[in-house]
Amino acid sequence: MDEETLQFYRGNAEAYARREITSRLARLTAFLARLAPGASILELGCGAGGDTAEMLARGFTVRATDGSPEMAEVASRRLGHPVETLLFEQLDGTEAYDAIWANACLLHVPRPELAGILARIWRALKPAGFFYASYKAGEVDGRDTLNRYYNYPSPDWLRATYAEAGNWSGLTIDTGEVKGFDDKAASMLFVVAQKSG
Repeated sequence: MDEETLQFYRGNAEAYARREITSRLARLTAFLARLAPGASILELGCGAGGDTAEMLARGFTVRATDGSPEMAEVASRRLGHPVETLLFEQLDGTEAYDAIWANACLLHVPRPELAGILARIWRALKPAGFFYASYKAGEVDGRDTLNRYYNYPSPDWLRATYAEAGNWSGLTIDTGEVKGFDDKAASMLFVVAQKSG
């Protein structure tokens, strides 16, 4: 994880938590519909815990994590549910989860490191497990106006990077727009992949 980006979230945890984002609910609902009742989900970069709350309300078993201890504390308090501090490179499970949800967090992983992080995620999924992640679309990495690092991938680059990380039986990339913490609209790539069974 880029250190300056991590420090941004550590320093802005409370302000970030005050934002209520509902635009991704349809994507989350569609993702959860793929899973068996009570399935185990690892959430990476849970932020203030909005998605976590929805998963818990629907009866899923959720291990919620965030790279910022301050953000994890805010989310844990809001949810009344434990939230762990976990950096992506610390993920070391093997076939432990039915699904992994990583909304708007892997987009901060430096390009040369993304395949390795995706390989850890692939390893942590059970066979035929599902994985969701979203990225800001682009062609070359860079920083936004708040100095946060983004890997800004293209769909083709993402497909190649996922293929390098493991064997997937399916991978779809949808596009859309979201407004970020900086109040700027961004073109997004929403990726759902299924590990080979």
